[in-house]
Amino acid sequence: MAHTPTAIEIRQYQVGFGDCFLLSFEYGPRTGKRHVLIDFGTSQLPKGGRRAKPADYMAQVAADIAKACDGHLAAVVLTHRHLDHISGFATDGSVGDAGRIIKDLRPSVVLQPWTEDPDAARDTKSATRDSSRSPKSFVAGLSAIRNVARMATEIARRPPAGMAPGLRRELDFIGQTNISNESAVLNLIDMGKARGATAVWAHHGSTSGLEPQLPGVKIAVLGPPDLRQSEAIRSMRKTDPDQFWFSLAGPPSTRDRNPLGKGIGGTGGPSPRVPIQGRWFRDRLDRMRGQQLLEIVRTLDDQMNNTSLVLLFEIPGLGRKLLFPGDAQIENWSYALQDAADAAKTRERLADVDVYKVGHHGSLNATPRQLLWEGFRKRSTRRLNTLLSTLPGKHGHKQNHTEVPRGPLVEALEAQTKLLNTNDRNFTATGKLYQLLRLEA
Repeated sequence: MAHTPTAIEIRQYQVGFGDCFLLSFEYGPRTGKRHVLIDFGTSQLPKGGRRAKPADYMAQVAADIAKACDGHLAAVVLTHRHLDHISGFATDGSVGDAGRIIKDLRPSVVLQPWTEDPDAARDTKSATRDSSRSPKSFVAGLSAIRNVARMATEIARRPPAGMAPGLRRELDFIGQTNISNESAVLNLIDMGKARGATAVWAHHGSTSGLEPQLPGVKIAVLGPPDLRQSEAIRSMRKTDPDQFWFSLAGPPSTRDRNPLGKGIGGTGGPSPRVPIQGRWFRDRLDRMRGQQLLEIVRTLDDQMNNTSLVLLFEIPGLGRKLLFPGDAQIENWSYALQDAADAAKTRERLADVDVYKVGHHGSLNATPRQLLWEGFRKRSTRRLNTLLSTLPGKHGHKQNHTEVPRGPLVEALEAQTKLLNTNDRNFTATGKLYQLLRLEA
C-alpha cells in the first residue's frame, strides 16, 4: 500500500437532524481506498421525498455506504450516544436493515468515547455508592440521564392539562434523543468483539486505534477528557446536572424523593378535583413543572454532548487536516484548548484546519468563538471547508438565541468558509443521499 493518501473524499449524508459522514482515504489505483464511518443516526428526517420513513431511508443510506466502501469499513466511529448519532446502528427493525448492513461491513476498529466502555457500564448498579467524583459514578449518571429522558418522554406523550403544545413537542424531541438505544449499543459492542476487530474507548490524549488502518494519517483524540483530566465535563456552565441525575434518578434510596418518578400532577389521567378558586394556581403550577422538567432535560442533553469524541485527522503527505468534534460542548473544548498541558500546541495544530465538521448541528456553544473559531486562519480566505448537518426548527428557540443552527454562526459560515449544509438541498426528493467533498494535494 502507498505510504500516504493521494486524495480524500468525504460523503456528508442527508439524515435530517443527525450526523453521518463517510471518509474515504485514497491510496492509488493499485491499493484502493480505506473508509471510516463517523456516526450514523437521525432523530428526525427531513420532510418530503420518496423514502422519508427511518426504516426505509436509513437502510438506503447504509446500502449506499456499503457500495461506496466495497463491502468493508476500516473503522466505525461513534462520537457519543445521542439518538441522532447512533440510531442507524440499531438492529431491532426501527431503521430497517441499516444496522445489519453496517455490521456486515466488518469494521476493523470500533472507536467510541471512554464513557461507552461496557465494562464500566456493568458497574452502574453499584456505582452510586462510590464517590461522586469517581468514573464509575459518572458513567452511572449517564445511565440515569436516559432514565430521566424516558420519564420526560412519557410525560410529553401524556401531558397534563395546561402544558403548551410547543413545550410538549420539545420535551418529547429532547427526551427521545437521550433515550438509550440498546439495540444500536449492543450492535456496536458486537462489531468491536468480532474476529479481527478492535474496540477502542478513547479520551483526550489516548490512541485512537485508527493509525494502523490509515497509513500516512495521524489521528489525535482531543476529547473528551476523562475525570482524571477534567471534572468540567460533569457540569454545564451556570448549572450543575449532577444534582439532577444523582438525586432524581439515582439509587433506590432516593427514588421516593424523585418528583419525576411520580410524574407531573394529572399525567395519564384526569386532574385531581380542585376547588374553583384554586384552579388558576393549579394550572400554572402544572405549567411551571413542565418548564422545570424541560430545563432539566435540556441540561442533561448538553451533558451527554460533553462526552463526545473530538478527532483531528492530519495527513502530512497531502498537507490536509480534518476536524470532527461530534457534538462537543464548551467544557469539552475548554480542556483541549485551554486547560490541558498541550493546549497551546493543540490550538496551533487546529489553526490551519482544512475541514471543520460544525459542532452539534450549529448550536450556540459547540463552536467556541475565541477558543476555536477565531483561530481558524483559513476561514478569512474562504479556504476552510465546513460541513453542517442539521434540520432547523427542532432544537432551541430564536427568541432566546438558542436556535439550532444558530443564525449568526450560519451567516459566518456562509460568508467566511466553503459551506456544505445538508439543509440547502432536498436530497430525499432528488434521490441524492449525500454531498461530496473531495480534497487533493
